[in-house]
Amino acid sequence: MNFKSSRVIVATHYLVYGCAQALCDYLKEQDINELLFIAHPLNSYAKGDSYFEIFSGNTLLKKEILAKRTSFGVCGYIKEIFWSLRAIVRQKKTYKLFVGADNVSALVGIILKKLGRVEKVAYWTLDYRPVRFENRVMNTVFHWLDRFCVSFADETWNVSPKMSEGREIFKGMARKKFNRQKVVPAGIWFDKIKRLPFEDIDKKKLLFIGDLGRKSGVDHVLEAIPLILRSITGFQFLVIGGGQQEEKFKNRAKELKIDSHVHFTGWIRDRKKLEILIKDSAVGIALYDKYDEKGELAFGNFSDPGKIKDYMVSGMPVILTDVPYNAREIEEKECGKVINKLHFDRPDKTEIAQAVVDILQDDNTLQKYRSNSINYIKMYDWHRIFQKNLCGEDMCSSR
Repeated sequence: MNFKSSRVIVATHYLVYGCAQALCDYLKEQDINELLFIAHPLNSYAKGDSYFEIFSGNTLLKKEILAKRTSFGVCGYIKEIFWSLRAIVRQKKTYKLFVGADNVSALVGIILKKLGRVEKVAYWTLDYRPVRFENRVMNTVFHWLDRFCVSFADETWNVSPKMSEGREIFKGMARKKFNRQKVVPAGIWFDKIKRLPFEDIDKKKLLFIGDLGRKSGVDHVLEAIPLILRSITGFQFLVIGGGQQEEKFKNRAKELKIDSHVHFTGWIRDRKKLEILIKDSAVGIALYDKYDEKGELAFGNFSDPGKIKDYMVSGMPVILTDVPYNAREIEEKECGKVINKLHFDRPDKTEIAQAVVDILQDDNTLQKYRSNSINYIKMYDWHRIFQKNLCGEDMCSSR
């Protein structure tokens, strides 16, 4: 794609910095002729409004609030579709590429292509699972939209190879028929991260980043901390994020008398502040559940969790459950340790403690795992990912 003569639209729902924002940053670096970015709040935690921005290269030409977000659910999504279409049609321009980073956003791109305003549409699937919503109507709509977008987008970008497999197994979407799917994983800005020298990191600090819901795994780590403290005096657990279970976790830390070893920061939405805060941590943890409360396969089975890469690009090996598609590869390359689920949806606290101690207690082990993690994560640099997928044959066939 000849970026300097192209107009591109990127549309998404936002909570924190993610794949869509990274794509925008890449396009601005390439001195894109015109980039139109449309964003809607993901949920009530995403404080903000629906808006769009127009850039030429790194220069912001225009920003406009589309609407105040007052509702979530089917009605809210219908409003977003209308707001997005109205904003784009009013520009009275045609765009070479539309990237929708969820099925609601991709639907907008498909409609615009039918209207002759967009040449190509890429549907970027960041989140997929058989039961996406507990509400049956919402779940049915989600999967109908997903099937529609995979059928009519020019390309479907799945962040994990498990997504196309899941569609085939659970929704009958045979990969031979739905064959315009490819893997475009979540990435990292490798050269933008300033990693600390080994001697400057806190070799007793464990890090968690994410939503503090019932399935975060933070509760399991709290139960393991008394065991960890038997081997690592001064151990600290840094928890960055917020959610429904935050107060419950804080109270549990007090009950276990470990609150002096656990620090909750709340959500850190500024990316630069987040990078400064986490860079001296020694190990990251991501205890994804294989099943949800109803026994359905959970989010981590089909996704490409961004937090794992955030940990590793900062030099942190990761302790994780055997749920993400690359968990075993991470362990085999000695970039981390996999926690096996010994009980239904409940990691064993003894195994968690042992994994933490195994990595943190010995400087040679920690340094080896840190070096391996940094080398491994280089393949996920955003420049490599976007160069491959935006300048491949399909996306650059007509210039």
